[in-house]
This record gives sequence, structure tokens and C-alpha cells, in this order.
Amino acid sequence: MSLSKYKQKRNFTDTTEPTAGKAAKGKHIFVVQRHHASRLHYDFRLEVAGVLKSWAVPKGPSMNPTDKRLAMEVEDHPYDYKDFEGKIPAGNYGAGTVYIWDKGTYELLNHDGSSFDKDALKEIKSGDLKIVMKGKKLKGEFALVKMKGAKKNAWLLIKHKDKYAVDEYNSEDYTPERIKAQGIKEKATARLVAKKKSVIRIPTVVKESTARKAPAIARVEKIKKVYKPMLTTLITEPFDGADWLFETKWDGYRAIASVEKNKVLLYSRNEKSFNKDYPPVVAAVEKISHNVVLDGEIIVLNKNGKSDFQSLQNYKTTGEGKLIYAVFDLLHLNGNELQQLTLLERKSLLKDVVDQLGDKTVQYSTHVLKNGKAFFKKAQQQEWEGIIAKKSDSIYEEGQRGMSWLKIKIVNEQEALICGYTAPRGSRKKIGALVLGMYEDKKLKYIGHCGGGFNEATIGDLYERLQELKTKVTPFEEKVKTNMPVTWVKPVLVCEVKFSEWTGDGYLRQPIFLGLREDKPARDVHPETAKNVTMTTTIEKERTLTLNSKKVTLTNQSKIYWPEEKISKGQLIDYYLSIAKYLLPHLKDRPLSLHRFPNGINSPAFYQKDLNREQTPAWIKSVPLHSGSAGKDVDYLVCNNEATLAYMINLGCIEINPWLSRLRSLDAPDFIVLDLDPENIDFKYVVETAQHIKALLDSFKINSYCKTSGATGLHIYIPTGAQYSYDTSRLFAAYIAHQVNLELPETTSVIRAKAARNKKVYIDFLQNSRGQTVASPYSVRPRPGVTVSMPLLWKEVNEKLSIGDFHIFNSLERINEVGDLWQDVLSAKNDLRKVIREIENNAAK
Repeated sequence: MSLSKYKQKRNFTDTTEPTAGKAAKGKHIFVVQRHHASRLHYDFRLEVAGVLKSWAVPKGPSMNPTDKRLAMEVEDHPYDYKDFEGKIPAGNYGAGTVYIWDKGTYELLNHDGSSFDKDALKEIKSGDLKIVMKGKKLKGEFALVKMKGAKKNAWLLIKHKDKYAVDEYNSEDYTPERIKAQGIKEKATARLVAKKKSVIRIPTVVKESTARKAPAIARVEKIKKVYKPMLTTLITEPFDGADWLFETKWDGYRAIASVEKNKVLLYSRNEKSFNKDYPPVVAAVEKISHNVVLDGEIIVLNKNGKSDFQSLQNYKTTGEGKLIYAVFDLLHLNGNELQQLTLLERKSLLKDVVDQLGDKTVQYSTHVLKNGKAFFKKAQQQEWEGIIAKKSDSIYEEGQRGMSWLKIKIVNEQEALICGYTAPRGSRKKIGALVLGMYEDKKLKYIGHCGGGFNEATIGDLYERLQELKTKVTPFEEKVKTNMPVTWVKPVLVCEVKFSEWTGDGYLRQPIFLGLREDKPARDVHPETAKNVTMTTTIEKERTLTLNSKKVTLTNQSKIYWPEEKISKGQLIDYYLSIAKYLLPHLKDRPLSLHRFPNGINSPAFYQKDLNREQTPAWIKSVPLHSGSAGKDVDYLVCNNEATLAYMINLGCIEINPWLSRLRSLDAPDFIVLDLDPENIDFKYVVETAQHIKALLDSFKINSYCKTSGATGLHIYIPTGAQYSYDTSRLFAAYIAHQVNLELPETTSVIRAKAARNKKVYIDFLQNSRGQTVASPYSVRPRPGVTVSMPLLWKEVNEKLSIGDFHIFNSLERINEVGDLWQDVLSAKNDLRKVIREIENNAAK
């Protein structure tokens, strides 16, 4: 490999990675860099012929000869990369944090004294490189052996048995897990840089001698204007789990604290400033001697040390109570975005920041590991609101509500919209009861009256607030019965109520007013129904979810589907459920071909069209259709809801492949698809081909959409609104493909035969046939990196685009940043008749 591929993948105006470097004469160096990108791995680099030959080692090198570490060969890196440490910004290839784990020199074990580089290159080419390493951690003899019959870039890194070799027990000192424990504390904070390039240290973490030697990072990331808090999903009951931690559920206001140069922005989920409301918190946080972004809850503790929401409400007027900012996450530290670190790593750094601050107003929210059921019992005894369960290795997904953060309530509480108030009776003044509502399917629904929980002060303040919102029109479509005359108001004020239960009619039973929720926007007030997630101590093996009122048993949750990335079947299901609201519209009423990988991506897979109805739950929807390949009618699965989605993924369906047409018009597809599939040719030619197709479609004023395939190429969709047959769609696709092939004859092909498309981009138009399928938007693909078929903006289809940039770990974050780019693809359509007439007229001339 040459450095051309290295440079092609990087934008050096955006990343501080080196572009070159000249190797010193004499000793040959090696470096191992700890690289926390989408997943933690280690980059093993050997200097040969002036460049760094490089391998990615997912589990890291080991000094134990029995550990045969997988090492995937990657592109050569420039010599100066040996000193690189710092942050590769988001959006760039390999985005994440890089630290030097070990460094030193090495020798060839069998070098005869002639040309070192020639001998080294010869051994690498033969797939059998034997070296002697002289590092701080890695010492003695090692072998790099290319795996036969595996992927062309797959090697094994093996320690030889010599005096430096360790047994299985001692080898733990060299595992990534041990390095996490010491590396995050000793390395992460030691590499942070102030404006004048002096190192900012957390004294309890970094020794003075270490800090002085820490190299400066040239690029520092700015604190963003707004950070969207990661949200929790309500479940019905507590559980134990080896990979989970459990925290107190605080009863207060969720708040983000952004501290930059000792200036504080304290704000709510809906970006409302809390600076004037809670000056003691601001005063405490601004003393932090670092630039940080904290996530936590503003609370008031009562005499029993319990957070009390009503006391927090009263604090604004009385100033009484023990005001606390309970922090549980750290999103930014001195120019470094930390969301991609694991939760335990972030909390470790957070605790150091809070301990250094030493102000009782800011308290670190502690946690327990594994034992969620016992923690819940403690919460019940102490009358907490509930507990929070978090995957200990979860990344921070801004603004997302998934299955990595869960909440289990002890007290039933619910946000509601104040839609009106009734006239008072008896000694009550101004307000009798509040008329409450919430949104269901974008419609405002009445959920009951609330007349308890008020005192004279709260009634007076609330009455004044409501006068500005009075309206003569009821906000409900339904007729609401009230015992006293009602004054309607615009439904913009959010309040918190506690209640005993939901009635069968969907009303709150015995609601009690707790206070206003000015930290939450009115549009987000929806019924919060707990998911019936049955989790036991064997959470990784089996669990049962209640989805769409159906119980779905999920088996073998701990089975590893991606061996290199250590991604399990359970994690795949969690991804699909977290992305379901964006994915399901693209599956609705479409027959599906099931591509099943029951034992993961490296084991045999098979396609299944015909469901076995005797073994399939009765609630699974299917449709009988004639299959030409099978020569008979088969039952195709149809996935319209989360329950079916979870059932289908539990069968081992890593990827989801829907038809292009729906049940109502099976012979008329909703889109024309062009599948750009490279065959032994660089991805930049796929991008070039896509750009030419876009230009041609634009010339016909045809709207088109592009997404990554998630595998090696790109998919271009042309919405048709099911107005044309498959035959017409395929002919039009063929015309576009042939026109672009005429423009790019050296790099594209429209011939399906492999020999004819070698070293070319195959423009596949044959997918536009009844019964053919294409990977759905947001579908995972059974490939290394756990990549996802990701919708793109056309401006993203450029030289920076990389398939590997989109995977299950950042899909939700991307949607949060750019939105659901294919939200309109299902309703958009193009008038092809006019275009076809234009093409025919041009051909006749």
C-alpha cells in the first residue's frame, strides 16, 4: 500500500493527522495507538521502508502466547503518525480519540544483516513476519501471520514463548479493559490543552511529571451552543444485569450546565435558561477550573435527603430548601467531546471534576453495578421517585430515547397540559380544578381534572399565568363534561401530577398537582406507557418485551453476531427498536425476504421467503404471493409494527429487504432504484457515477434520493408514486444507466457478468422487477463495522464520503443532527411520462 489511500481518506484542513514524515536512519520504530473510534481498538504500526505498516487489533496486543489476536491490515500511515495523539473530529474517517499505548523499536527475528526493509517487505508479502519488540509493554518475540482462506487483510498477532511471555492470569495487565481503567484517568486528562497550549490537569488524576511531558493537541473542539439530553425509556419492573449500572431517579428539573472560561449557561431540555432561577448552582458550577458540559438534575432535598419536586417549585419564591445540582454525566472536557466514550469512562472523569471542585451544591450522582433489584427495594424503602438503569458501556446519544437508558418508577407521575380551569366552590378561590390534556397521535386528548395539591400561593401564581392564555374556544375535539363552569386556555403550560393509576377510559385517577414543568415543551407531552420488559440476571441470554400489546420472546441475546466488534444479537435488536419510528414507514405493507444469519456474519446464512405459519405467532402478518423461483404461492412476512420487527430480527435477520411495491399495488413500485456496485475499483468512482446520474436526472427535473448501501456502494431512488409498472420502471432505469455508461465507459458497466464489470462500477437497473428487494433505509448490513444503509444529502455524496462512517453506534445521533432525510421519499413522485416523451422526441430527431 502507498500513502495515496491514507491521504484520500482524510481531509487535512479538518484533522491534525500528519501528512508525511521522514524515517530516521538506524533503529526501526514501532508504535501501538489506542483508538477509541466507533468501537475501541488498537492500531499496531511498524516502520518499514519509511512508512508505518499498519494493522487494527480489536482486542489489543497480548503478552500471552495462547492469545492469538486478530489483526486487520489497513492502509500505510506516514512516519510522523508515530507521535500522533488527540481527537479526530466527528465526520472524518476514524473519528475518535487516539492515545499512544506503547512505543519503542523492533528488529527482524531472522534478519541476515542485508537490507532490513527488503527483508521486512518480503516477510510481509509472504504473510509470515517474525519480529523482536523492545517497548515498555511489548517485549520479546512476536509473529504476524496472515490467515489463509479468510479475508485478504486478516492476520494474527501472536506472542512467542520466551522470557517475556506471561501466563493467562498475568496477561490481564495487557488487556484493553485494564488499560481503560488506568488509561482514561492517566491519559485522557493529561492530553487536554489550554488556549496557551499549557496542559490543564485534574490534580487528583494526573501527576505533575506526567502532565509536563504530555504533548499538546493542535485541534480543540469548541463547546456546542446546545446539547440535547439523552432520554430514558419507561419499563415496568427492575432487573439485575452484569452490564448495567443503577442510579437514583431524581425528582427535579433536568439541566445541562455549559462552563467555558468560568462563564455558565444553565438550561433545560427545551433550552430555557435556569441562570436567574438557580443562582447558587450557577455560582458553584462557574468555579470549575475546566471547560466542561455537565448533565444532571436540579433538585431540592427535604429533611430526609429525598428530592421533592414541590419543594423545588416553592424554592423560586421562598428560596428555602437545600438546592443541589446532582450531576451524572460529562459530555465535554477541555476541548474534547466525550459522547463516544463509554458511560463508566465518562462517569470516572466526571467524579474527578466534582471532587476537585469541592462544592456541596454540585454532587456526583453515585451508582451501583449489576444489582438493580436490591437497589429498587432500597428506593422503595426510602420513598424515592424511582431508579434509572443504564448500560455501563453505552455512548451518549443526544436527544434520543432508546433501550440503553431505562427508568423504573415507584410513584406514578405524568406531565400534562393545562387546557382550562373550573370555577371554584366553597372556600376555594380563583381556581376549582385544572382541566388536563395531552397529545395522542397529534390530537389533544382530555385526561381528567386535577383539584388537589394546591396552596394559596400556588393557586394565585397559577391563576395569574393563566389569564394571559384565556380563549373562548375549547382546545379539545371531544366534548368535556365539567361540574362547574370552565375557562379554556391555550394548551401551552406543562404541569407535573402524581396519580394512582390510569382508568380503563384513559383518565388519570386521583391526580395531585406537583408544579409547573417549564423545562419541557408542550409538544413533547404524550402518554408515557411503561414497556413490559422482563429482564432477569440472564438479561444477556433471554428477555421478553411487550410491544404493540404482544409479548415477544427474544432468545440468545448474548450470542455474538459480529466477532471483531463484539456486537451481540441483543444489541442488534436494541438498535432496530431505537430506530423503529424512522424505519417502519419504509417497511409498511411491503412483502419482505428474510436474509437470516442465525450464528452471526461469519457463519452460513440463508434466504427465507415462505413463513412456516404453524410455527409463527398468529399476530404476525403475512401475505400469500406466487414465487416464480419456488414455483408456488409462499407466505411473505409483512412488518408494520415494533413487535413484528423484534420477532423478525430475533430470527437472525441482520438486514431488512423489502419489495419496492406495496400490497395495494404490487405491480407498481413506489420507486425506481439504481444500485451502484463497485467491483475491484475505488469508492471514489462510485461517487463519480452517482454525481453523473444526479446531473442527468436534474436535467430532466427529476427529484432523486441517495443512500449508502451499507455494503460497498450507493443506492439512488427515484420516487414514482406507484404510477408506473415494473416494466416501465426498469426500462427507464436502463436508459439512465446506459446514458451514464456512455459518459463513463472506462469506469462503469451495465453488464451483469462479473468478468465484464471487473474494475468498474456496475450500474444495476435489474432490481426494478416484481419480487426483487433492496436493503431498506437504516437497515444494518452483515459486514464488519456494523454498517447501516444511511440516507444522505446529495451534497454529502463527495470525495469525503465513506460507507464505514455510518453504523449502529451513530445513526440516531446523525438523525438528531440532520433529521430524517427520507421522511418525504414515500410521498414524493415524479412525472415520468413527460420525461419519456422528451426522450422519445430527442431520439426521433
